Amino acid sequence: MTVDGTAVRLKSEADEPGWEVDPDDEWGLAVIATVGRQLRLRREAVGMRAGEFGTAIGYGEDLVYKIEGGKRIPRFEYLDKADEVLNAGGLIAAMKEDVKKVRYPKKVRDLAQMEARAVEIGVYVCSSIPGLLQTSDHARALLESWQPAYSPEDLERRVAARIARRAVYERSPAPALSFVLEEATLRRKVGGTMVRRQQFERLLEVGRLNHVTLQVMPMDSAPHPGMSGRIEVLKFEDGTAVGRSDGAFSGRPITDPRQLRILELRYGTIRAQALPPGESLAFIEKLLGDT
Repeated sequence: MTVDGTAVRLKSEADEPGWEVDPDDEWGLAVIATVGRQLRLRREAVGMRAGEFGTAIGYGEDLVYKIEGGKRIPRFEYLDKADEVLNAGGLIAAMKEDVKKVRYPKKVRDLAQMEARAVEIGVYVCSSIPGLLQTSDHARALLESWQPAYSPEDLERRVAARIARRAVYERSPAPALSFVLEEATLRRKVGGTMVRRQQFERLLEVGRLNHVTLQVMPMDSAPHPGMSGRIEVLKFEDGTAVGRSDGAFSGRPITDPRQLRILELRYGTIRAQALPPGESLAFIEKLLGDT
């Protein structure tokens, strides 16, 4: 492709790794297949070949075919340019809302949907700051340490998915949220000084909300039921609930009332052993001052 005599390289798969749909995500596959089919029908309706269309929007023919075949998740940039080139009057660009949801991994999307319905959420994590409390830079620093390493695109996709879950704080009426964090995770040097300071500031900001209870489990505490891993309990308006624990029931989500009572007992014991909310916020303020 050339523009005013200057060669311009069309974007290929090498430029956009990690944008495939999860093969186990049936809803996501259906959405991307529908988006691809609509793109192809629009392109054919104006009489453009795939290669010609790709050149017009700056993408290689191979990516055009994969997106139209439902094999790749299109970027927002792709949809905006396609809307303009195909004179779709905003109809293609409007697909971004559905595509936005598919960009997030299915597991994260399912969790966000449950959080959006919950009236009460309790979370204990022994090895990191809970995702609902993380800043984007803290989340990125954590994900960058993962092995094997995520591609740059997949990394940003996962960071965006984690931060999108923070919409739970904007709900009205707000759900009751409680978190218990281990002191050791707060002291771990995740990211640089500024990343740590911003994370502490975020914890203080959230911890002062009237519907949030944030507690710290000191390192000199006695052993407690959460030492084997994460515990999460979400309760819904209709009286049902779902829970999960790394150290119980094979880590699978559970809804059985008897099993939920076990998780609630363990989570209640953890909260009882942790520092009270006021002392916890004072502890985090001290960490911020020492950073």
